[in-house]
Amino acid sequence: MLVTNRFVVAVEAADDFTVRAHAALAALAARPGYRRGELLRALDDPRHWCLLTEWESVGTYRRALGGFDVKITAVPLLAESLDEPSAYETLAGAAPDGEVVVVESDRAARPQR
Repeated sequence: MLVTNRFVVAVEAADDFTVRAHAALAALAARPGYRRGELLRALDDPRHWCLLTEWESVGTYRRALGGFDVKITAVPLLAESLDEPSAYETLAGAAPDGEVVVVESDRAARPQR
């Protein structure tokens, strides 16, 4: 599963934001279930940033948010992200020059009415 936290950061605050984002990324990276992460900045507008992390499952991500170091470093930063959906499950993927592989959703089926 992917988590995308997007931020709008004033240009003069970018240095402080970068230091805090690196600390948040390091804290998240130390948690079980973490696969990878990146801090990204938009090429078209340097005020727009994204913290992208990949996790084994939604459960490992949610448990990671409860870790002490994550609560101290990452959660305050994540609270500054844009108020929008941020957790996405993978439904299809393709390796370079590969076929598209469809994956079943982990979401529970909707109850029948």
